[in-house]
Amino acid sequence: MVKSCWKPSIEGDSRGCLDGLLWYKDMGQHVYGDFSMAVVQANSLLEDQSQLESGMLSSSSSGPYGTFIGVYDGHGGPEASSFINNNLFCNFKSFMSENQEMSTNVLRKAFLATEDKFLSLVRKQWLVKPQMASVGSCCLTGVICNGLLYIANAGDSRVVLGRSVRGAKEVIAMQLSTEHNASFDAVRDELRSLHPNDPQIVVMKHKVWRVKGLIQISRSIGDAYLKKAEFNKEPLLPKFRLHEPFRKPILSAEPSLLVHKLHPDDQFLIFASDGLWEHLSNQQAVRIVQTSPRNGIARRLVKTALKEAAQKREMRYSDLNKIDRGVRRHFHDDITVIVVFLDPHLINGSSCYNSPMSIKGGGRLASRC
Repeated sequence: MVKSCWKPSIEGDSRGCLDGLLWYKDMGQHVYGDFSMAVVQANSLLEDQSQLESGMLSSSSSGPYGTFIGVYDGHGGPEASSFINNNLFCNFKSFMSENQEMSTNVLRKAFLATEDKFLSLVRKQWLVKPQMASVGSCCLTGVICNGLLYIANAGDSRVVLGRSVRGAKEVIAMQLSTEHNASFDAVRDELRSLHPNDPQIVVMKHKVWRVKGLIQISRSIGDAYLKKAEFNKEPLLPKFRLHEPFRKPILSAEPSLLVHKLHPDDQFLIFASDGLWEHLSNQQAVRIVQTSPRNGIARRLVKTALKEAAQKREMRYSDLNKIDRGVRRHFHDDITVIVVFLDPHLINGSSCYNSPMSIKGGGRLASRC
């Protein structure tokens, strides 16, 4: 089973191109249409990870065909997002084999199994690498299967649907994912209801709402120091240690789940880390996809976001592009974008797809063009 998860694509072209700190795959094909991917690095080590897996969704040969999309926005280091990129889809395929059909519960089980395995890794390395306890990742996944789109999200990455309006040239933006960021009133209210005896569960710090004054997101994979008290002590760095012990997890790996029945007017999906949405609105991103050629559209979205970031700092895009990783983080975050086009004839068709695709954004598969 593990070998089948790691087997590279044979017929699909799983290579990408590298241009400085920008990695991209301008065009590829998945079960239900075309896709485009792009990643730009800002941190000293790339903390965004992503993947697209298209073909058999189960470890068994009788499983359904479909497309799996994942965007993993790490923080505190790359270890959690890399771990998710290497394990979540395998866990998903395993639960698909057990369940024998797609459901939101399969995605939920895959999230929680990946979380448990990462926390076990943190425990094993606690004495030699305690900083692993402060590493975590947002986790956004989508699965297209049998005419349905299944979404699972923990954190503040986002998936937006572009839907055409009949009788008009307009394509409207529909956000499908629920975000877990303390900047939202609903998230703060949820945290306060879960921790009624903790007046400091959310704190405004440097004009930003943060959970315990430390982190903006309320759900993630990893961040063991805010989930298990055994990791919130020495030798963890003092800046991560809380003054008072906690009895229940402060953060959660439980994803928000959604099932969306795909409609003939549903044209494309934009999966992206919050680095994109910091600079572009949902409707801006959808309009760019609608009015631009498909080939290279993810790269176009990333470059548009970078131009916005440069403009906010009153500098030229060309000058921003010269700034090296690490220093770049002062201007923008790592940004990952996956645009998935939806062909209604393939969505509603029953023909088998015989060309599997497996690609990981910004990884070692990248080659210079």
